[in-house]
Amino acid sequence: MTKIIFKFSLVFLIASLVSCGSDSKEATTFFGGKIINPKSNHVVLLAMDKVIDTFYLDDNNKFLGKIKNAKEGLYHFKHGLENQYIYIEPQDSLMLRLNTWDFDESLVFAGKGADRNNILIDCFLEDEKENKMFYSFNRLSPEKFKLKMDSLLKLKKATYQEYLKTHPNETNRYHQILKIALMYPIYTRIERYPVANVKYSKLGDFPTISTNFYSHRNEVNINKDSLMYYYPYSKYISNYLYNSTYSLGHKPMVNEYSSRFTIDLLNTINQSISSSESKNALLKQTVIQHFYRKSSCDVNEDAFQTYFELSDNENDITHVRLLLRDSKSVKKGDQLKGFKVFDFNNSKHDISDIIKGKNSLIFFWNPEYVSETYITSRIKFFNNNFPKIHFIQVKIDGNSNDRIPELDIKNQFYIDKSSKANQFLTSKMPRLIIVDKKGEVVNGYASISSRKVYKELNNLINH
Repeated sequence: MTKIIFKFSLVFLIASLVSCGSDSKEATTFFGGKIINPKSNHVVLLAMDKVIDTFYLDDNNKFLGKIKNAKEGLYHFKHGLENQYIYIEPQDSLMLRLNTWDFDESLVFAGKGADRNNILIDCFLEDEKENKMFYSFNRLSPEKFKLKMDSLLKLKKATYQEYLKTHPNETNRYHQILKIALMYPIYTRIERYPVANVKYSKLGDFPTISTNFYSHRNEVNINKDSLMYYYPYSKYISNYLYNSTYSLGHKPMVNEYSSRFTIDLLNTINQSISSSESKNALLKQTVIQHFYRKSSCDVNEDAFQTYFELSDNENDITHVRLLLRDSKSVKKGDQLKGFKVFDFNNSKHDISDIIKGKNSLIFFWNPEYVSETYITSRIKFFNNNFPKIHFIQVKIDGNSNDRIPELDIKNQFYIDKSSKANQFLTSKMPRLIIVDKKGEVVNGYASISSRKVYKELNNLINH
């Protein structure tokens, strides 16, 4: 399953679901299997963001767990850095087999409950394959694109009906999940089409869409709160909300969203989503993602103010206020100095000594929001494309065990809670600070995932 990079403490980007309110009889449900080329010694089973149990591998890399009084619904399991959904019913005996070298493609289930999980995996893999197909589809006119989508939906519906026919004992709850797994990825692509068409056709503006183009919306309830934790559903909702906001008259945007668009999107979320929990999560996700996409300490104050007015989650509001304060603490033109970092021999170094005379990018990271795998990938990319720049990684609230194995240890450091760097890291969220050879800040709050960083690094080299 696609790994989550920036989680922002949102269960949308953690993605799992358990149905609520079911009265299952007391029963034992079995969950086990075999992991080939394991990445750790255990498998974790979760419901929403709650750990149900941890199952440890034996000497043959097998595990077997018992779940008492399991509720019917979607769960997810994690092994290493990978995760995937499973649907469990009371008294299932669900066994999996997978090879971590090809996690999703190798994943198969056996035992009671296997069929319903194997088809969900097939849906996931089919969606991955269809991604390539849509590169060409998105270039089509709206009329031709709609014909393609209708044909695909017809095939998905046939698959759905055939499964129901051959598995008559599946529950209505599972029917709902299977329909979402099959149909919603296509619905999502229909919602994305206007933006994708602009990108691939290079016409510069959105195509003219007929009234029946979004006929699928008659089949969708965007306020199924319990389903917001299921990725195919939440992804559709996100694309629907963005598309609805664009329809207010906004022009296509590529690198970053305007303050006006962000404000309109926040208001669209507020007006469209009835659940307070889901609404608050989407509001926070939006304002933070757009901030990171802008990749600058020059923030859209009006967008943040709109967020503060619309959210009623005080913990979220406090966290976002800290992020906003952090963004103003180190500004372009400042001299970066005044704090120390530890290397992995526990020796202290002044940051000004580390960056002295070097064009540098310093990435402060926190595993709660970004994975070591992603950091490794990005830093290697930067090193290969910008060899004249010094790339430094600093773990927030770290210790001498927190090095990233695949990156050069000489460029890795950590700060503890006593560091003065915490004055501009109060939110504990990741940030890049880019400085020139004189130690002067070029960008005080860049994002490791933003495309704007490439341009800034090129400018840094050439000036």
